[in-house]
Amino acid sequence: MTDKPTRRDLMKPVQLLGLAFVAAVFAGVVTLVSMGFFQNRVAGQSAHALMIGAIVAGITFIATLLIIALLVLAVDPAQVAKPLDRPVLLPKDAPDAAAPAAPAPDAPSASPGSPEPAPETGEGTDPPEGAPRP
Repeated sequence: MTDKPTRRDLMKPVQLLGLAFVAAVFAGVVTLVSMGFFQNRVAGQSAHALMIGAIVAGITFIATLLIIALLVLAVDPAQVAKPLDRPVLLPKDAPDAAAPAAPAPDAPSASPGSPEPAPETGEGTDPPEGAPRP
C-alpha cells in the first residue's frame, strides 16, 4: 500500500452527498418558512409552498453537489500533502521575506515609490502655529 492519500480519502463521496443534502434541506426549510407554510393558509397555498420548497431543495442539492465535485477535481492530491515553507500569496520566485536585504551603502534609504524626504533647510515645511508666514 502507498502512504499517499487518494482523492477518495480526501473527500469521501458520502461526505460530499451529506453536505449537499444538508444544504438542500436548509434551502427547502428556508423556502417553506418564507412562503408561510407553517402558518394558517388556504389549502392550495400549502401544496404550492411544498412544491416550490421541493424544487428549491432539488436545485440546491444538484448545484452544491456539482460545485463541490468540481472543486475537489481542481485539487491535486500530491499538492495537499506537500508542506509549504513560504508564504502562499507571494510569487514562487520572490525572495524570502524572513531575511530582509540590507540596502547598499550608497543607495538612498527611501524606496522608489515613497515620497521624497523634506529638505533639511526648512523649506517646504509648515511654520509653527502662530508664527508669521513669509
